[in-house]
Amino acid sequence: MAQKSTTILASKGHKNDIGAATDIGFLATGSEYKIYATATSLGNLAKFDVITVSGSTSNNSTFTVKSVASNNLSIIVEEIIATEAVGDSVTIDHVGFVSDKIKGDGYYSQPDGVHTVASKVTATLTGAIKMQGSLATTPTEDDWFDISGTTFTTDQSTTISSSNFTGNFVWIRAKATSVTAGTINSILINH
Repeated sequence: MAQKSTTILASKGHKNDIGAATDIGFLATGSEYKIYATATSLGNLAKFDVITVSGSTSNNSTFTVKSVASNNLSIIVEEIIATEAVGDSVTIDHVGFVSDKIKGDGYYSQPDGVHTVASKVTATLTGAIKMQGSLATTPTEDDWFDISGTTFTTDQSTTISSSNFTGNFVWIRAKATSVTAGTINSILINH
């Protein structure tokens, strides 16, 4: 049977940072973790963006955006946060993104577990792209791990990279980190 490549990420690039603001707070309600602002727009962020928070009393960390409110004044994140009122000078920086998850060989009970990934980026991209896998059937952010030998650190001269990896991963995804400029044109996977 002929193999077919699946696009797991298409045309995604660095976004402007939110910068420092004193109207950003944090709210944990049950298993929902919200970063909110009273006036500062968080609307340039989107699902799957990876951000870092600094200047907070209790929430200086990296978070993955799960959703953005329609009024652009709050985001829900995957990771646990501590409730914290507005007041600190909090900085939110866009540092990367993850792709949506796709089914790996383990999902289909394929015995070989061979996967091939190819990334195409602009020459201006700064950052690193790596593949992550999960063995969980319904993964949370804590269930993902980096797959050895799949990291492509851009050097602004190489615009295409490929690698093979083996594993019976139930789910796989791409994660771009330390992105400060440029665009990923596409990431394709074949398994």
